Amino acid sequence: MDNEFKREIILENFQHPFNKDGNDELNYEKVNSNNESCIDNIDIYVNIKNNTIEDIRFNGEACAISTASTSIMLKNIINKSVKDSIKYIENFMNMVNELEYDENLLNEAVAFTEIYKQQNRKTCVTLPYIGILKILKKYDKQ
Repeated sequence: MDNEFKREIILENFQHPFNKDGNDELNYEKVNSNNESCIDNIDIYVNIKNNTIEDIRFNGEACAISTASTSIMLKNIINKSVKDSIKYIENFMNMVNELEYDENLLNEAVAFTEIYKQQNRKTCVTLPYIGILKILKKYDKQ
C-alpha cells in the first residue's frame, strides 16, 4: 500500500469516523482513554453480549491519528467475539511495535504500518486499543 493511499484512509476515518456518537445514555460499558501530553481524550462505549461485541461507539476530542485509529479499530472489532477482538488488537500492537504480525487481519489499520517512525504518534494510534483492552480482558476470563 503506497503512502498516499494510507493518508487517504487516515483522512477519511478522521473526517467521517465510524460510530462516533457514543454517550452515557447508551447504558453500555464505558472506558476512557486519554493522553496527558495532548488533547486526545476518548470515551469508548461497548455492548458485549454472549461474548460478542454487538455494538461499539466512541466520543471525545482527539487528533487525526487517534480519531482515525479509533474509527478503524471499531470497524474491525464490531460483531466479533471477545477472543477474536483481542487477537486483532494484539496483532495491531505487534505491527506498531515492529514485531511479527499478520497484515491480512488488519484491514484499513495497515495505514499505520510506519507509525513506529514517529514515536510520539505511537501513543495516539494505540490509545483506543489500550482502552478497549481493559474491558475485553474482563470478558475474556469468563
